Amino acid sequence: MSEIRVAIVGVGNCASALVQGIFHYSQSTPEQLPGLLHPVLGDYQPNDIQIVAAFDIDARKVGKDLSEAIFAPPNCTKIFYPPVPRLGVTVQMGEIFDGYPAHMDEYPDSEAFRVADARPVDVVTELKRSRAEILVNYLPVGSQRATEFYAQCCLEAKVALVNCIPVFIASDPTWAHKFERRGLPVVGDDIKSQLGATILHRTLAKLCEDRGVQIERTYQLNVGGNTDFLNLLERTRRATKKISKTESVQSQLQHPLPENHIHIGPSDYVPWLKDNKICFLRIEARGFGGVPVTLELKLSVEDSPNSAAIVMDAIRACKIALDRKIAGPLISVSAMTMKHPPEQFPDATALALFEEFIAGRRLT
Repeated sequence: MSEIRVAIVGVGNCASALVQGIFHYSQSTPEQLPGLLHPVLGDYQPNDIQIVAAFDIDARKVGKDLSEAIFAPPNCTKIFYPPVPRLGVTVQMGEIFDGYPAHMDEYPDSEAFRVADARPVDVVTELKRSRAEILVNYLPVGSQRATEFYAQCCLEAKVALVNCIPVFIASDPTWAHKFERRGLPVVGDDIKSQLGATILHRTLAKLCEDRGVQIERTYQLNVGGNTDFLNLLERTRRATKKISKTESVQSQLQHPLPENHIHIGPSDYVPWLKDNKICFLRIEARGFGGVPVTLELKLSVEDSPNSAAIVMDAIRACKIALDRKIAGPLISVSAMTMKHPPEQFPDATALALFEEFIAGRRLT
């Protein structure tokens, strides 16, 4: 099979984990290394993913080879494959729009973005020049205008989109129709981590319902020390994130909880945690005879590798859609890999539909 030519916007921790992962799983047959749900997806292996273009706005990344930029501050994820070779892909200056929250200025250089003194490139031209097939959107949460700009660039350059953040593109009928008309697949929105807070919360909520235990109240509080958590200190940037995570959990319940009985979302920024994300989850419920049942759980994960495991599947599934000339939102792929897909399913159903899509027994 051919290579998968991928462009990245936002060379942060998630991009670092993805690039490291491509090389990590290329050092031997993927089946011999843990951490992938699909060592081979369709006919595609991790090392078929080739990063051919990258865009960022940070002065310590713009103008650098991607192999160097993925380890530049303020990136702080685990380095699990340090000898990433020079890739010959220079990180180019992207458009800023709402991709830079002003409160970053109040924090040290090692923790926050620093805007490069450079002119933005013509993104459409660069996507065409690099012959990118898929753009992976890793912009900061809350980058509504910037995400819409890059989505429009995809349409103009005839590039598919994997939207990893909670700005609604695949799940928005207007944008979905635009990609369908252009003959391009789109996967989104808001990446669902391999074993993260939301997938765990969804699973426990569905388990309670399946066992006849009635949930009365629940919360999910998350803290971390990466730029995602710093970015979300600006409360206005949290709106779509909260919607995405809350709807993801509510979708597993036959009778969704009242708004004031469910609280899900980022809670605070703790710098020394770096890319470690800690989730505190509580479910208050009633079982047989109305007797109270309470569940409390703490999850600690390295945030960016946790998402890269699923992005690697989303990219390869998107490439399969390109091969098959499938356009518009990929329903099964999005349901499997994203928190806010165009259509929600229980996770076991989403996985089954995803496998059917890969096998060619399902169109989208």
